[in-house]
Amino acid sequence: MKNENCIFCKLANGEIPTATLYEDEDFRVILDARPAAKGHALIIPKEHYANLYELDDELAAKVLVLAKKMITKLTEILGCDGYNIVQNNGEAAGQTVFHFHLHMIPRYKDDSVGLGWKMGELADEDKEELLAKMRW
Repeated sequence: MKNENCIFCKLANGEIPTATLYEDEDFRVILDARPAAKGHALIIPKEHYANLYELDDELAAKVLVLAKKMITKLTEILGCDGYNIVQNNGEAAGQTVFHFHLHMIPRYKDDSVGLGWKMGELADEDKEELLAKMRW
């Protein structure tokens, strides 16, 4: 299902012109209009899903396979030194467009792309609580 008010639905379905790198029946891969680095691209599903939680397992698996395919090819083209694969879910996590999309950001030695966070320490009580609650 598409959302007629969603800009990413329009981008993914060709209603708004994009620099399209790849397209199939499920996804469009485009260059980000506001890139963090040269070659920064987005994988966008053609159907509307607000975030990762809404994707079915089959489509979620296809996203990662496509990301691997894309960064393999883009690494050859760009000669970059690495890649960040970034996907935000919810405003608190930095999501600003509420249509699932996966960022593929090329990284170059000594670039100034900022994707870090302050490392903490795993507290024993947090570890024990989470391990106990994650029983499948």
